[in-house]
Amino acid sequence: MLFDTTVRRELARSFGATLVVILTIVLTMMLIRTVGQAASGAIAPQDVVLLLGYVALGRLPIMLALSLFIAIIVTLGRMYRDSEMAVWFASGLGIARFVRPVLRTSWPVLLVIGLLLVFVWPWGNANSLDLRDRYAQRSDLARVAPGVFQVSSDGSRVFYVQRESADRVDARNVFILSRREHDESVTTALRGHLERRGKDRFLVLEQGQRNELDTVSGKKTLSSFETYRVLADEFQAREVEAKPPNATPTIDLIRHPDLPNQGELVWRLGLVFGAANLLLLGIGLAATHPRRASNWNLLFALLGFVVYYNLINLSQAWVGGGRAGLGSALVVLHGGTFLFALALLWWRDHAAVVSWRPQRRAAA
Repeated sequence: MLFDTTVRRELARSFGATLVVILTIVLTMMLIRTVGQAASGAIAPQDVVLLLGYVALGRLPIMLALSLFIAIIVTLGRMYRDSEMAVWFASGLGIARFVRPVLRTSWPVLLVIGLLLVFVWPWGNANSLDLRDRYAQRSDLARVAPGVFQVSSDGSRVFYVQRESADRVDARNVFILSRREHDESVTTALRGHLERRGKDRFLVLEQGQRNELDTVSGKKTLSSFETYRVLADEFQAREVEAKPPNATPTIDLIRHPDLPNQGELVWRLGLVFGAANLLLLGIGLAATHPRRASNWNLLFALLGFVVYYNLINLSQAWVGGGRAGLGSALVVLHGGTFLFALALLWWRDHAAVVSWRPQRRAAA
């Protein structure tokens, strides 16, 4: 049918252009944030692109839902402004008739959103967490950059070294400032390297001295050494024993339905239901007056999207905190939004119907 073909073609074109714009903006913001984290030492510089890919895949469902919502608003809004809607309405088609071509165009996007939330979202979060965890638990000697004072992972030590080689293991002119609860020490050495014995790793310093100060009694101790071996308990990276809910596969959330897992499940299902409800809301919110060249309908639609998305996050917090049940949160929020979208479509269908009643003139 000509009507369905026209709507689907324009909607697909608008969706593609909107998605490109949103992806460009969001990826730029994510890149700036990721580079900032790498500069602050939270992630490895060589993992910036990989981490950016994981984060982008996790945010892709929201970007797809927003792009589809804006595409519907823009496409139908243009039809209102160009008086195309008046032609379709005069042909006997109501606003509810636009639901079918919109759904036929949007169902592949909804399917991709569901698959991303069920499978890709926890996978990307788990890999991002693994990258951050491995970099945060690397050895203190590997953390040090040549010629730069660097703080250890727990903030108790300050290092300064000059690299002997490019393998980030051997070093020369080692300086270590260590602070604990009741003492402070300064250790210098001509050379230093790492040794592994079983699962333990040791930092071995050669030809140096150690100056220790007891902060309580004020006693100072100066000692020289040829070889000084320190157990580096931070060097052995540990595996993450308990994954957070956002990095847990969906099937595990269902198998272990504790409160945090239920909250995460409500969020994932909520984004899928929310994307479907936004289709109906977009059809109802796209109406605009053809004689008023304004985009207030798009502004109100974006405001509605922000409110709806925040309510989804709020429902996750309520379910995770035990203040609401999983089923009740889904039914109240998304069921209520669905009914509101249907009522909006009904109102749009009947708003243009003007009841005309002839008035009788009073007899003179």
